[in-house]
Amino acid sequence: MAPFPAPDFASPQFKANPYPLYARLRAEAPVYRRTRAVFWHVSHVTRYDDVLRVLKDERLSKEWAGVVPWPLLRLLRPIARNMLSLDPPDHTRLRGLVNKAFTPRLVDGLRGRVQQVCDELLDTGTHDGQMDLVRSYALPIPLTIIADLLGIPSQDRARFYAWSKSLVAGFFTIEVVPALPALWRFHRYLRELFARRRADPQDDLISALVQAEEAGDMLSEQELSAMVIMLLIAGYETTVHLIASGALALLQNPEQAEGLRQNPALADSAVEELLRFTSPLDFATPRVAREDLTVGTATIPRGDIVLAILGSANRDESQFPNPETLDITREPNRHLAFGIGGHFCLGAPLARLEGQIALPTLLRRFPTLRLAAPAETLRWRRNLFLRGLEELPVYV
Repeated sequence: MAPFPAPDFASPQFKANPYPLYARLRAEAPVYRRTRAVFWHVSHVTRYDDVLRVLKDERLSKEWAGVVPWPLLRLLRPIARNMLSLDPPDHTRLRGLVNKAFTPRLVDGLRGRVQQVCDELLDTGTHDGQMDLVRSYALPIPLTIIADLLGIPSQDRARFYAWSKSLVAGFFTIEVVPALPALWRFHRYLRELFARRRADPQDDLISALVQAEEAGDMLSEQELSAMVIMLLIAGYETTVHLIASGALALLQNPEQAEGLRQNPALADSAVEELLRFTSPLDFATPRVAREDLTVGTATIPRGDIVLAILGSANRDESQFPNPETLDITREPNRHLAFGIGGHFCLGAPLARLEGQIALPTLLRRFPTLRLAAPAETLRWRRNLFLRGLEELPVYV
């Protein structure tokens, strides 16, 4: 086997089309171990069955302590105690508390609001027959909805987006260091907001979290801050990329776009296929091997960071017939875009709802929608975990 060049998995050039390398890794090095990445040795897992096993394996920990250098861990205190970086019983406790506030009934009740936001954005977002689908549509839909849910005042939402973008750019990597000032400004703002909600509760998620109680237990100030930051990032970042990358995939497969336009009842299966095909969360969040373990024929040493590549698993030919083909009627479709097991994405129902409304509405409102720039010139964001566009210019 020819040696693999050490790929920059986070680079915009790689994110533009990571799938040929993923296919090669599945075939030749399904557990690809980097000699050194930042502070740690990292094993990348690429095959569907192996990714599934990794996401469920209790020998893999989500805890940061012990793998993040303690000075950096101290600086990350405002986000350290969140559900993405904790194991049971702490994870179980926090998830139980937030589940009391973030209910399926609450999400389903947002259907009309999501439709209203989509229509308003399409009414006002075009200029001279053109539109940037990221800035004017894909981004403000989930940002508006999660900010509505949390109870963030409208005048503060632009700051929330800037803080979130800084944090996501370096989440779980050394690149988070330049974002630390934004993290601490974010944390300070939230502490002030929590105090206001304790004194004067509103009908919003932050008030519910402040008051959430299970078996006499409540969220600490640090846990509240980490929870809200996580909900904001998880509640809109991946959905931005689902809508934008989903729209791009449909524009590149016009027969699929026309099928959805003619039959909006396909919205559910179309969104599931776009989640598989575009994998907005390209890498699952990190896990740490508590002991030596075997994945496939490879041994992952104790202490390795393990990264399950969801974007590779969702294109695995052993699980999905014709995985490189977009098929909005694909059934079954057991993609792993939201993970699986105890850390299955809490915001999955909200992301699905927003995608199921945003994409058919876009196609219905603009039946002649087309790209305003060649696909190969589109700019992708630098990010290890997410795969998303910086912009998506279209003619409407």
